[in-house]
Amino acid sequence: MTVATGKPAKSEIQRISPLPKPVSVEQFLDWYPEDSEYRYELRRGVIIQMPKPRGKHSEVAGFSHDELAFEIRREDLPYLIPRECIVKVSDDTGFEPDVIVLDRAALKSEPLWDKASTIENGASIKLVIEVVSTNWQDDYEVKLAAYEAMGIPEYWILDYAGLGGVRHIGKPKQPTLTICRLVEGEYEVTRVRAEERIVSEIFPKLDFRAGLLFKQDQQG
Repeated sequence: MTVATGKPAKSEIQRISPLPKPVSVEQFLDWYPEDSEYRYELRRGVIIQMPKPRGKHSEVAGFSHDELAFEIRREDLPYLIPRECIVKVSDDTGFEPDVIVLDRAALKSEPLWDKASTIENGASIKLVIEVVSTNWQDDYEVKLAAYEAMGIPEYWILDYAGLGGVRHIGKPKQPTLTICRLVEGEYEVTRVRAEERIVSEIFPKLDFRAGLLFKQDQQG
C-alpha cells in the first residue's frame, strides 16, 4: 500500500507496506503514527498523507477552536472540543477535521473514543470545521457529502483566502465562511463574508463577524 501524497520517512514506509489493500479504519487507527510531522486521513481504503497545518491555516484553525471553546464555557454548553479526532465516515474512510465540537454525553456510546479518539456516530458531533487549503474540492464536495450523509447538524467551511471554486464562493472570489445546516437530511448552505455576522444553531448566542475568524477583523 502506498501513501497518496508527500514522501514519508523510511520508518513510515516500513509500517505502511505490510497493510492489506484496502485498509480498514480500524487498521488505519492501529497504524497511525503517534509522533509525525504529518496528518493522515483514510479515503476508500487508501491512506492520504497531509502536512500538519502551518502559518495562517494553523492560526485560523487555532483561533476558531479557542473562540468556540470560550463560548462553550461562557454558555455552559454540554460540548467539548478535542485536540485531535478522527471521524469514521465508513469502514474504509476516516477524516481528521481542523476543529470538531462533540456532544460530551454521547461519547459514552462511542466504542472507539477511549482507544483512538475516533467518532463513528454522526449524532455525537455537533459541528465540524474545515479550513480550506489548495485541495479545496475535498472540503466543498467530498467532505460536505460525507458529513451530510452522517447527519452532522452543522458544517463550516472556513475559506480565509478565497481559494474555493466560483461555484462555491461566488465571484469575485473573497474570504468566505460557508455554513451548512442540516435540514430534513440535507445541507442548506449560507455564505458569510467578512463584514457579516455568523448565525449558528449550535451556538445561538455567538456574536461576531466572520472576519474575526479570517483574522481580518479585530473588533468582532
